[in-house]
Amino acid sequence: MSFPDKSLPFRQWYDLLHKPVWTPAVSTIGTIWGVLYPIIAVVYGVALFKVYQGQWPRTLLLPIVLNVVFNLCFTPVQFGLRNFFLASVMVLCVFGTAVWSAIDLYPYSKVLAIALIPYILWTATASVLQIQITVMNW
Repeated sequence: MSFPDKSLPFRQWYDLLHKPVWTPAVSTIGTIWGVLYPIIAVVYGVALFKVYQGQWPRTLLLPIVLNVVFNLCFTPVQFGLRNFFLASVMVLCVFGTAVWSAIDLYPYSKVLAIALIPYILWTATASVLQIQITVMNW
């Protein structure tokens, strides 16, 4: 089995993919991100501010910056390049750096670390989903 023709318009291409039965609707995925992005922005914004003020160590920036970079790269890789293998690697990196961020933040702010739990749960789910889609369309 192979991926659908990459020259197809995006929506037609996406609809032709084999997906697990539990795949959320596109609108549901959009709603989830619409809730998560403000949470992520607040958590990472507070952390960046605390680092900028010199209250927290700069080492906290590494997982945060990597997470943002991987998150921003996922969509162009998945839907622009339509490269499912690389998208699987990317989403695992998003998940891993989200966990790393929460672990690093915990000693400085338990509230901020706990606020990342929905993001971690979603990226874990998205990782499993992405890997299944990749395998199903290989």
